[in-house]
Amino acid sequence: MWELRAYIKPYWKFVLLGPLFMLLEVFFDLLQPRLAAHIVTFGVVERDFSVIEKTGIFMAVVALLSLVTGVACNLFASRASQNFGADIREVLFKKVQTFSFENVDQLKSGSLITRMTSDVVQVQNLLQIALQGLVRAPSLLIGSVAMALLMNVQLGLILLGTLVALSLVLIFLIKFSSKLFTTVQTRLDAVNTRIQENVAGIRVIKAFVRSRYETERFEAVNRDYTQISIQAARFIALNAPIVTFIMNACLVAILLNGGNDLVTQGSVQVGELVAFINYVIQVLSSLLMVSGLLMNVSQANVSAKRINEVLATQPKIEDAKRQKHDNAMLPVQHVKLSGVAFSYSGSAAAKDLVLRDINLEARRGETIAIIGATGAGKSTLVQLIPRLYDVTSGSIEIDGEDIRELPLTKLRRSIGMMLQESFLFTGTIRDNIAFGNPGASLADIEEAARIAQAHDFIVQLPDGYGALLGQKGVNLSGGQKQRVSIARALLIKPPILIMDDSTSALDLGTERKLRDALTTIMKDTVTFIIAQRITSVAGAHKIIVLDDGIIAGSGTHEELLVSCEVYQDIYRSQFGKEEVAAYGQQHQSIASS
Repeated sequence: MWELRAYIKPYWKFVLLGPLFMLLEVFFDLLQPRLAAHIVTFGVVERDFSVIEKTGIFMAVVALLSLVTGVACNLFASRASQNFGADIREVLFKKVQTFSFENVDQLKSGSLITRMTSDVVQVQNLLQIALQGLVRAPSLLIGSVAMALLMNVQLGLILLGTLVALSLVLIFLIKFSSKLFTTVQTRLDAVNTRIQENVAGIRVIKAFVRSRYETERFEAVNRDYTQISIQAARFIALNAPIVTFIMNACLVAILLNGGNDLVTQGSVQVGELVAFINYVIQVLSSLLMVSGLLMNVSQANVSAKRINEVLATQPKIEDAKRQKHDNAMLPVQHVKLSGVAFSYSGSAAAKDLVLRDINLEARRGETIAIIGATGAGKSTLVQLIPRLYDVTSGSIEIDGEDIRELPLTKLRRSIGMMLQESFLFTGTIRDNIAFGNPGASLADIEEAARIAQAHDFIVQLPDGYGALLGQKGVNLSGGQKQRVSIARALLIKPPILIMDDSTSALDLGTERKLRDALTTIMKDTVTFIIAQRITSVAGAHKIIVLDDGIIAGSGTHEELLVSCEVYQDIYRSQFGKEEVAAYGQQHQSIASS
């Protein structure tokens, strides 16, 4: 929690005022037993009603002041804790935005959600408790013991001995609770991850009739979480009975000693014994509060560590030290990959490499197509260009400058990506297309949609470009989502265009219209296309054939049909053996002539 103190500083006034009013409340509460003793000794015993009346009125005023100061403390503590929690959530969210894909892979999205919600609530609650209970309980405890000792040292020593015994018990309980609460939060991570995956994949689950299987998987993680939560609850539940038992034993000892002195020696007055018992009860209530608070501290300590772990995580991809403070795109003329190798673990060992020895060049106006079997490394390769991941070895240069030396914002603003998974946000179609350029005019948005072959279906919707989309664009078909995603990338008019299998859901006729519409745009861009269909890459200036992370062939469609077996296999799987054989004979006859 100490490492999170910077987020408390903006609310230092509330942090000071809350405990101040709580101390005043404790002061008023400590007065009550003395006033009660005064009523008993000088009012009840002496049968003086005026003393009872005056002291009673004074006690009512003190009780009212206690109420007012307690409410004031609660208000200030709430203001401080709620703002403290909100600031931490915001900082965590901004931090996660700086993470690379590798950071998110390591921390897990489900765990990040837990840390930004449940863990923040734990530390937020602790601050509120600290400004109230952690001030009230110790001060009430110390004040009650001090007042008790001032009244009667002998009885006060019994109270002190009881407190020592209780402290040892609480230390023992706290010592073993921290690991338990760590496990609780870890198991909660697993529950959140399972929920997140199931909600996101509910259509797949229903389509494959796997609801029962997924329910059983959820029940397993939920059962694990429940079991560890029950263990933690048992630990917490031990506090109150133990404290109550020990303090009741203390109360019995005080009554025996105090009553004996009162009856046999007369050294203790009735009012004094009543007040002393009241102080013991206050000590009991403060100890119950302290024991509960210590458990809260233990829980919040675990959550604070998890929050600090996120805040201390350094993005795997560091921004260039040389920053350019302008929003202009890079004037891209040439992209070059030299000896590029990559592994998700960062290891350069051959067995870990997903890509090996990738060399290729692309100039403005050229279209580079990348084709290969599933898992060949196509998507991974194009994700290296905007530095979604960093190369393990080798380099990627734009106009002769290593992309690691370019400001990340400037680099990524210069690249239009049409991802394999068309992710759309909740909101209007217009907002989704204008995501990369919020200030774009409706005319520009419509132009991008026309090129993407999306305009016709958009205007047929009841609200047109103002039509609201559900989560992930659930109310659009796969092909419609892809076309909206393509329009989003085209709107920013980037000098580098990456199409990662972004037309897989389009029919051949729509895809052909899209390619024709893109012809003019591609004259001014460096374009990388990933596709599964030969028809989608045949017209590219150069086709790169990836096979198991290496370049198995490079050339035009015609050249690869003759020289690259991997490309021939792909062509054969889509068009048949006869087409490849016929093309080979035709090529040989042309060459011989």
